[in-house]
Amino acid sequence: MKAPILALQLMTRLPLPDVGATSADMARAIRWFPLAGIVVGVCLAGAVWAGGFHSGALAALCGLLVWVGITGALHLDGLGDIADASGAAHGDRDRLSAVLADPHIGSFGVVAIVLQLLAKLVLLFLACRTVPMPALVLVPVAARIAPLGWTRMLPPLHAGMGTRFGSGASWPVCLAWSALLAACALAFAPALLIAFPASALWALWLKRRIGGISGDGHGGGIELVETATLAALVVLA
Repeated sequence: MKAPILALQLMTRLPLPDVGATSADMARAIRWFPLAGIVVGVCLAGAVWAGGFHSGALAALCGLLVWVGITGALHLDGLGDIADASGAAHGDRDRLSAVLADPHIGSFGVVAIVLQLLAKLVLLFLACRTVPMPALVLVPVAARIAPLGWTRMLPPLHAGMGTRFGSGASWPVCLAWSALLAACALAFAPALLIAFPASALWALWLKRRIGGISGDGHGGGIELVETATLAALVVLA
């Protein structure tokens, strides 16, 4: 059970016990990222449902606060770092690595994070009356299947948290989670399937613009796949 607990520790801010993990346990944790997505999705849907007793606006706000809070804004941080690196590197790979390693946020990162939060807030407002709750639960799950594929498709950008998962990710596990998501999408909302092309597009963009995958690439991608999937649910509702 170490790997699932580690996945929850890495992807959420839930108070969990220290399990004394090894490097192998850390690598296997990526296989359970979608499980963490289920936890995030249940909390998100619960907050939207509770806020909806008052109004759609409050439902959206409660959902967004819980979404950010339970993940500790971890993925938003990755999105901001990728935006800063992409905007400031100008094709210089050394400068790109330096910007990614810089703990400070730049103007590109601020704009990306603000736009991401606004997009989620508006989409949650539109979704609270039209998107089935089971489909809303599955949005974070869909986005957390993607790192299994990104790790296999893209070279590591540098040594760090993102590279620890390389040996743990596998295509059979990725395909198993993908098949489960596809089955749930057919049962609740086919629009959830947009997560697959959105994940592929992010991998292609990272390959061409950044050159590989890192922890920031995983975090930024999770955020954008979540938003793309939620947007598809709203538009096709």
